[in-house]
Amino acid sequence: MKSVAPFHLAIPVFNLEECRVFYRDILNCEEGRSTDQWVDFNFFGHQLVIHYKAKEAESYLHLNKVDGKQVPVPHFGVILSWEDFEMFSGDLKHKKIAFIIEPYIRFKGLSGEQATMFFYDPSGNALEFKAFKDYSKIFAK
Repeated sequence: MKSVAPFHLAIPVFNLEECRVFYRDILNCEEGRSTDQWVDFNFFGHQLVIHYKAKEAESYLHLNKVDGKQVPVPHFGVILSWEDFEMFSGDLKHKKIAFIIEPYIRFKGLSGEQATMFFYDPSGNALEFKAFKDYSKIFAK
């Protein structure tokens, strides 16, 4: 696999300050540039920007069944090393994150076996963090 270029992702949040604290203090992302409408973060080596957007009256949540669990769509996140996943998930449990899907091993014993967990940010954006013991299996069928 070629080296991975950092991605840029901009997401809407309805409470800029609450989400700023979440990404900075809960997920430990370094804060970069900001205005009163947006904040840049170093999201595990990638550029994540939270942009203020007024909360909509209705929000649509779609779930897809994966490995017997209801996975929110859309979602985003990063693939961590196995060791980093274990430390990060332990840190999130210590910080009392309300998981959508608690950390567990998905597709156990199958191609693509992975550790995964899901949770929401304060504006309802779904995040997934995962890890593979063998990175060469990330795209395995």
